[in-house]
Amino acid sequence: MKKMNEFLILLLIAVGLAVDCFTVSLCIGSSPRPLTFRSVFRVSFHFGLFQGGMAFLGWLLGTSLVQLLANVDHWIALLLLAWVGGRMILEGVSAQRELPEESCEDRTRGSSLVMLSIATSIDSLGVGLSLAFMDANITSASLLIGIISLILSIAGLFGGRRIGQRFGKRAGVIGGLVLIIIGLRIVIAHTIA
Repeated sequence: MKKMNEFLILLLIAVGLAVDCFTVSLCIGSSPRPLTFRSVFRVSFHFGLFQGGMAFLGWLLGTSLVQLLANVDHWIALLLLAWVGGRMILEGVSAQRELPEESCEDRTRGSSLVMLSIATSIDSLGVGLSLAFMDANITSASLLIGIISLILSIAGLFGGRRIGQRFGKRAGVIGGLVLIIIGLRIVIAHTIA
């Protein structure tokens, strides 16, 4: 029974951490660029890897470095999300009547994907430290966090595709605003707590 309770706690933690991945994936999926197997794999793999990896890293680093980063991690997340979100808004309000897919930045690769992966997984660093205090099996916990993030990222990408098809260019503006709001929520949550 104790193992089942621990698993349920870890599952809830994993889902809580993966919500940002889901939301950011919705924004990426709403882009006019087509979703291919490769792009879905890249986004979901990176988000899952970074979430699970950051939890493991937080567990490894211990209290000193995590406490040092805790003073600025929320600002880093805000800057990264605001940068990508601002670019999405600019694309969405561009003067072009039609937004061809070639003119949109591919957020499923390169620096945009890495920045989004880091921004969505910074909270996992602190969770990793908490897992050390819970005496949790960090290997199982990191894998569970990574897998849940991967699954919710895939769901977000396909959900975002439907949103993009329905709202067109406005979806990019809305997606950019959502990324900035996520960044602000992270800052508010860290400064109020």
